Amino acid sequence: MAQQQSKSINDVTEAELAVLRLLWEQPAAPIRGIMQTLYPAGTQSDYATVQKLLERLEAKRCVMRDASAVPHRFSAAVGRGELIGRRLREMADKLCGGSIAPLVTNLVESRALTPREIGQLRELIDRLDKTPKHPAKKRR
Repeated sequence: MAQQQSKSINDVTEAELAVLRLLWEQPAAPIRGIMQTLYPAGTQSDYATVQKLLERLEAKRCVMRDASAVPHRFSAAVGRGELIGRRLREMADKLCGGSIAPLVTNLVESRALTPREIGQLRELIDRLDKTPKHPAKKRR
């Protein structure tokens, strides 16, 4: 019998992700401002949709509400890098038995990298080579 888990940051939907992307670029936005960016026509239904998305993101602890401001303002409580990291670790666990190497290899080989991206990867590898080695943690 599968155990049901509560919604987590890894369960961010595409619509919720659109709100997060906006909040990463434009912190402390009111519902109406978010709605007007995502839905330029801006109907009452669109406003309700954005309100519901923000409520869900709050429940997942991805968004913070500043209730001291009128109207309330929302900002991202999770950074883009943190969300990427969590989702990639989950993907590695599901598809690669927790190993990150096959995931990274597939990402890198799936499309041509720009010289800048190659340089960034080299810098990362150099930085990791210089990091003190710690014994690998045992996985259960």
